[in-house]
Amino acid sequence: MRVLVVEDQPELADSVARVLRREGMAVDVAYDGGAALERTSVVDYDVVVLDRDLPGVHGDQVCRTLVAQGSPARVLMLTASGTIAERVEGLGLGADDYLPKPFAYAELVARVRAVSRRSRPATPPVLTHGDLRLDPAQRVAARAGERLTLSPKEFAVLEYLLTCRGRVVSAEELLDRVWDEAADPFTTTVKATMNRLRAKLGDPPLIETVPRAGYRI
Repeated sequence: MRVLVVEDQPELADSVARVLRREGMAVDVAYDGGAALERTSVVDYDVVVLDRDLPGVHGDQVCRTLVAQGSPARVLMLTASGTIAERVEGLGLGADDYLPKPFAYAELVARVRAVSRRSRPATPPVLTHGDLRLDPAQRVAARAGERLTLSPKEFAVLEYLLTCRGRVVSAEELLDRVWDEAADPFTTTVKATMNRLRAKLGDPPLIETVPRAGYRI
């Protein structure tokens, strides 16, 4: 899952990003509304965690622009005001969910995952394929009833392949959706991660390599 965190308090923004990355998400950070609009114009994010009270380009305007442009990103709006009127107004702008500050990180993670499932087509909360079962919320993957010990990136790669439901996914797409903007597109990161994941999944093989195209479950 690719997430953009938009928050003008660097300490809070970086803290939120660290928490989401620990959950296996690919996270970019913008510290103002203008930078957020620049990033969303070139990257199709799954979720934008958007502080409402941004300097410069206000969070309301960022949300309106994303909706007007038909962005596929789901918007989770954050604000220091948690009144019902503020929530109603935020949702009326086109936000998919609303979370008042201060918030618990566990709830933030749960809400990010919940709004991401509203993407089209919607994905189920638990992903399965044959004897493979993956629960993103609980961070649990198992095959034939045996729990798998996966790194955050291995888990994220498997989750993305399962959400694609048999569609061929290129290495470039995996870099874009699972890694963040710091990833080097000329490395063998995807191939190395895929090899480790295959070894942990065991036999019979679940991930197919499609020559000159990519991978699929």
